[in-house]
Amino acid sequence: MSASKPTDADKPRIVLADHQPQIERLQRRLFLRSSLSIGALAMLSGCNMQDGDSVDKVLWAMSRWNDRVQGWLFDRNKLAPTYAASEITDPFPFNAFYPEFDAPDIDGSTYRLEVSGLVSDKRTWNLDQLRALPQTSQITRHICIEGWSAIGQWRGVPFRTFLERVGADLSARYVGFKCADRYYSSLDMATALHPQTQLTLDFRDAPLPAKYGYPLKLRVPTKLGFKNPKHIAAIFVTNTNPGGYWEDQGYNWFSGL
Repeated sequence: MSASKPTDADKPRIVLADHQPQIERLQRRLFLRSSLSIGALAMLSGCNMQDGDSVDKVLWAMSRWNDRVQGWLFDRNKLAPTYAASEITDPFPFNAFYPEFDAPDIDGSTYRLEVSGLVSDKRTWNLDQLRALPQTSQITRHICIEGWSAIGQWRGVPFRTFLERVGADLSARYVGFKCADRYYSSLDMATALHPQTQLTLDFRDAPLPAKYGYPLKLRVPTKLGFKNPKHIAAIFVTNTNPGGYWEDQGYNWFSGL
Protein backbone atom coordinates (compact mmCIF):
# COMPACT_ATOMS: atom_id res chain seq x y z
CA MET A 1 0.00 0.00 0.00
CA SER A 2 1.35 3.40 -0.91
CA ALA A 3 1.84 6.00 1.78
CA SER A 4 -0.92 8.58 2.09
CA LYS A 5 -0.20 12.10 0.94
CA PRO A 6 0.75 14.42 3.84
CA THR A 7 -1.86 16.98 4.71
CA ASP A 8 -1.28 20.55 5.93
CA ALA A 9 -1.95 19.30 9.45
CA ASP A 10 0.98 16.85 9.15
CA LYS A 11 3.47 19.57 8.18
CA PRO A 12 5.44 21.25 10.97
CA ARG A 13 4.06 24.67 11.81
CA ILE A 14 6.65 27.39 12.33
CA VAL A 15 5.53 29.86 14.94
CA LEU A 16 6.84 33.25 15.99
CA ALA A 17 8.97 31.87 18.86
CA ASP A 18 10.86 29.60 16.46
CA HIS A 19 12.35 32.60 14.66
CA GLN A 20 13.38 34.95 17.46
CA PRO A 21 16.72 35.93 15.81
CA GLN A 22 14.94 36.94 12.62
CA ILE A 23 12.33 38.86 14.62
CA GLU A 24 15.11 40.73 16.42
CA ARG A 25 16.53 41.72 13.03
CA LEU A 26 13.08 42.90 12.04
CA GLN A 27 13.07 45.27 15.02
CA ARG A 28 16.21 46.90 13.67
CA ARG A 29 14.68 47.28 10.24
CA LEU A 30 11.20 48.60 10.91
CA PHE A 31 11.43 52.22 12.01
CA LEU A 32 7.82 53.06 11.27
CA ARG A 33 6.72 50.73 14.04
CA SER A 34 3.41 52.46 14.67
CA SER A 35 2.16 51.68 11.17
CA LEU A 36 3.98 48.48 10.23
CA SER A 37 5.26 46.40 13.14
CA ILE A 38 1.98 45.17 14.58
CA GLY A 39 0.75 43.95 11.22
CA ALA A 40 4.14 42.50 10.33
CA LEU A 41 4.43 40.49 13.53
CA ALA A 42 0.84 39.34 13.28
CA MET A 43 1.53 38.10 9.76
CA LEU A 44 4.62 36.20 10.87
CA SER A 45 2.88 34.61 13.85
CA GLY A 46 0.14 33.26 11.60
CA CYS A 47 2.27 32.14 8.66
CA ASN A 48 3.14 28.55 7.84
CA MET A 49 6.68 28.86 6.47
CA GLN A 50 8.86 25.84 5.89
CA ASP A 51 12.37 27.33 6.34
CA GLY A 52 14.26 30.30 7.74
CA ASP A 53 15.14 31.60 4.28
CA SER A 54 11.45 32.20 3.62
CA VAL A 55 11.13 34.15 6.85
CA ASP A 56 14.17 36.24 5.94
CA LYS A 57 12.71 37.01 2.51
CA VAL A 58 9.55 38.29 4.20
CA LEU A 59 11.61 40.46 6.56
CA TRP A 60 13.60 41.95 3.68
CA ALA A 61 10.41 42.59 1.72
CA MET A 62 8.92 44.44 4.70
CA SER A 63 12.12 46.45 5.10
CA ARG A 64 11.99 47.51 1.44
CA TRP A 65 8.32 48.44 1.88
CA ASN A 66 9.29 50.46 4.94
CA ASP A 67 11.88 52.33 2.84
CA ARG A 68 9.22 53.23 0.27
CA VAL A 69 6.76 54.44 2.92
CA GLN A 70 9.41 56.62 4.58
CA GLY A 71 10.33 58.04 1.18
CA TRP A 72 6.69 58.93 0.52
CA LEU A 73 6.40 60.62 3.92
CA PHE A 74 9.69 62.54 3.69
CA ASP A 75 9.21 66.31 3.49
CA ARG A 76 12.19 67.83 1.68
CA ASN A 77 11.34 71.27 3.11
CA LYS A 78 10.89 70.29 6.77
CA LEU A 79 13.94 71.21 8.86
CA ALA A 80 15.43 69.22 11.71
CA PRO A 81 15.53 71.13 15.04
CA THR A 82 18.50 73.43 15.65
CA TYR A 83 20.04 74.37 19.00
CA ALA A 84 21.97 77.10 20.81
CA ALA A 85 25.75 76.96 21.19
CA SER A 86 25.26 76.49 24.94
CA GLU A 87 23.54 73.15 24.22
CA ILE A 88 26.46 71.56 22.34
CA THR A 89 27.50 68.22 23.82
CA ASP A 90 31.03 68.38 25.23
CA PRO A 91 32.77 66.08 24.62
CA PHE A 92 30.95 64.97 21.50
CA PRO A 93 31.07 61.14 21.42
CA PHE A 94 33.19 59.11 19.04
CA ASN A 95 31.38 56.31 17.23
CA ALA A 96 32.48 53.90 14.48
CA PHE A 97 32.81 50.19 13.74
CA TYR A 98 36.39 50.34 15.07
CA PRO A 99 38.11 51.90 18.13
CA GLU A 100 39.07 55.59 18.05
CA PHE A 101 42.81 54.91 17.66
CA ASP A 102 42.06 53.20 14.34
CA ALA A 103 40.52 56.32 12.75
CA PRO A 104 42.30 56.89 9.42
CA ASP A 105 45.22 59.33 9.30
CA ILE A 106 44.68 61.33 6.10
CA ASP A 107 47.10 63.90 4.69
CA GLY A 108 44.95 66.92 3.83
CA SER A 109 47.58 68.35 1.48
CA THR A 110 47.27 65.39 -0.87
CA TYR A 111 43.59 64.64 -0.32
CA ARG A 112 41.44 64.45 -3.45
CA LEU A 113 37.69 63.85 -3.47
CA GLU A 114 36.66 61.64 -6.39
CA VAL A 115 33.38 62.34 -8.22
CA SER A 116 31.75 59.91 -10.65
CA GLY A 117 28.49 58.52 -11.99
CA LEU A 118 25.71 60.69 -13.38
CA VAL A 119 27.61 64.00 -13.24
CA SER A 120 28.96 66.18 -16.02
CA ASP A 121 32.16 67.26 -14.22
CA LYS A 122 34.20 64.34 -12.91
CA ARG A 123 37.27 66.29 -11.86
CA THR A 124 38.63 65.62 -8.37
CA TRP A 125 38.39 68.23 -5.59
CA ASN A 126 41.03 69.24 -3.06
CA LEU A 127 40.27 70.84 0.30
CA ASP A 128 41.03 74.39 -0.83
CA GLN A 129 38.51 74.05 -3.66
CA LEU A 130 35.87 72.68 -1.29
CA ARG A 131 36.47 75.54 1.16
CA ALA A 132 36.10 78.07 -1.66
CA LEU A 133 32.46 77.02 -2.12
CA PRO A 134 29.67 78.74 -0.10
CA GLN A 135 29.68 77.57 3.52
CA THR A 136 26.91 77.24 6.10
CA SER A 137 26.91 76.34 9.79
CA GLN A 138 24.39 74.33 11.80
CA ILE A 139 23.96 73.14 15.38
CA THR A 140 21.96 69.94 15.14
CA ARG A 141 21.43 66.68 16.99
CA HIS A 142 23.11 63.45 15.94
CA ILE A 143 20.85 60.51 16.81
CA CYS A 144 22.49 57.08 16.98
CA ILE A 145 20.60 53.84 16.39
CA GLU A 146 22.29 52.53 19.55
CA GLY A 147 20.04 54.79 21.63
CA TRP A 148 22.15 57.87 22.41
CA SER A 149 22.21 61.35 20.90
CA ALA A 150 24.50 64.39 20.99
CA ILE A 151 24.38 67.97 19.74
CA GLY A 152 27.24 69.26 17.59
CA GLN A 153 28.17 72.32 15.54
CA TRP A 154 29.06 71.61 11.92
CA ARG A 155 30.25 73.88 9.11
CA GLY A 156 30.64 73.06 5.44
CA VAL A 157 29.20 73.14 1.94
CA PRO A 158 25.45 72.63 1.41
CA PHE A 159 25.41 69.32 -0.41
CA ARG A 160 22.94 70.62 -2.98
CA THR A 161 25.42 73.37 -3.86
CA PHE A 162 28.13 70.78 -4.46
CA LEU A 163 25.87 68.53 -6.55
CA GLU A 164 24.83 71.46 -8.70
CA ARG A 165 28.46 72.57 -9.11
CA VAL A 166 29.54 69.16 -10.47
CA GLY A 167 26.53 68.99 -12.79
CA ALA A 168 24.87 66.06 -11.04
CA ASP A 169 21.70 64.64 -12.53
CA LEU A 170 19.31 65.81 -9.80
CA SER A 171 16.60 63.51 -11.14
CA ALA A 172 18.76 60.45 -10.36
CA ARG A 173 17.61 58.28 -7.48
CA TYR A 174 20.69 57.89 -5.26
CA VAL A 175 23.99 59.39 -4.14
CA GLY A 176 26.62 56.98 -2.88
CA PHE A 177 29.69 57.50 -0.68
CA LYS A 178 32.94 55.56 -0.34
CA CYS A 179 35.14 56.31 2.66
CA ALA A 180 38.80 55.98 3.59
CA ASP A 181 37.94 53.68 6.51
CA ARG A 182 36.18 51.13 4.23
CA TYR A 183 32.77 52.48 5.26
CA TYR A 184 30.22 53.13 2.54
CA SER A 185 26.69 54.52 2.51
CA SER A 186 24.07 56.11 0.29
CA LEU A 187 21.16 58.57 0.30
CA ASP A 188 18.00 59.08 -1.68
CA MET A 189 18.29 62.16 -3.88
CA ALA A 190 15.52 64.04 -2.03
CA THR A 191 17.53 63.83 1.20
CA ALA A 192 20.75 64.74 -0.60
CA LEU A 193 19.08 67.96 -1.78
CA HIS A 194 17.60 68.80 1.64
CA PRO A 195 18.74 72.28 2.77
CA GLN A 196 20.41 70.91 5.94
CA THR A 197 22.37 68.10 4.25
CA GLN A 198 25.98 69.27 4.34
CA LEU A 199 29.45 68.28 3.21
CA THR A 200 31.12 69.05 6.52
CA LEU A 201 34.67 70.39 6.80
CA ASP A 202 34.68 71.87 10.33
CA PHE A 203 33.55 70.92 13.80
CA ARG A 204 33.07 73.85 16.20
CA ASP A 205 34.87 76.30 13.86
CA ALA A 206 37.99 74.15 13.45
CA PRO A 207 38.86 71.50 10.85
CA LEU A 208 37.26 68.16 11.61
CA PRO A 209 39.34 66.05 14.01
CA ALA A 210 40.20 62.60 12.70
CA LYS A 211 37.73 60.97 15.12
CA TYR A 212 34.86 63.02 13.65
CA GLY A 213 35.69 62.37 10.01
CA TYR A 214 38.64 64.44 8.75
CA PRO A 215 38.89 65.76 6.14
CA LEU A 216 35.27 65.47 4.98
CA LYS A 217 32.08 63.96 6.33
CA LEU A 218 28.42 64.16 5.48
CA ARG A 219 26.05 65.75 7.97
CA VAL A 220 22.41 64.66 7.52
CA PRO A 221 20.33 65.78 10.53
CA THR A 222 17.17 64.24 9.01
CA LYS A 223 18.72 60.74 9.19
CA LEU A 224 20.02 58.40 11.87
CA GLY A 225 23.72 58.67 12.64
CA PHE A 226 24.96 55.74 10.57
CA LYS A 227 23.71 57.58 7.43
CA ASN A 228 26.35 60.28 8.10
CA PRO A 229 29.54 58.81 6.56
CA LYS A 230 32.96 60.09 7.67
CA HIS A 231 36.36 60.32 5.90
CA ILE A 232 34.62 60.58 2.51
CA ALA A 233 36.92 59.69 -0.38
CA ALA A 234 34.45 59.38 -3.26
CA ILE A 235 30.93 60.50 -4.19
CA PHE A 236 28.90 59.07 -7.05
CA VAL A 237 25.41 59.63 -8.45
CA THR A 238 23.44 56.62 -9.67
CA ASN A 239 20.04 55.09 -10.31
CA THR A 240 21.08 51.80 -8.67
CA ASN A 241 20.79 51.57 -4.90
CA PRO A 242 24.40 51.37 -3.59
CA GLY A 243 23.36 50.00 -0.18
CA GLY A 244 25.56 50.70 2.82
CA TYR A 245 27.86 49.13 5.40
CA TRP A 246 25.15 48.63 8.01
CA GLU A 247 22.23 48.59 5.59
CA ASP A 248 23.66 45.50 3.88
CA GLN A 249 23.71 43.81 7.30
CA GLY A 250 20.00 44.40 7.91
CA TYR A 251 19.58 48.02 9.02
CA ASN A 252 16.73 49.95 7.44
CA TRP A 253 18.11 51.76 4.38
CA PHE A 254 16.05 54.97 4.49
CA SER A 255 16.42 55.52 8.26
CA GLY A 256 14.82 58.96 8.30
CA LEU A 257 13.70 60.72 11.46
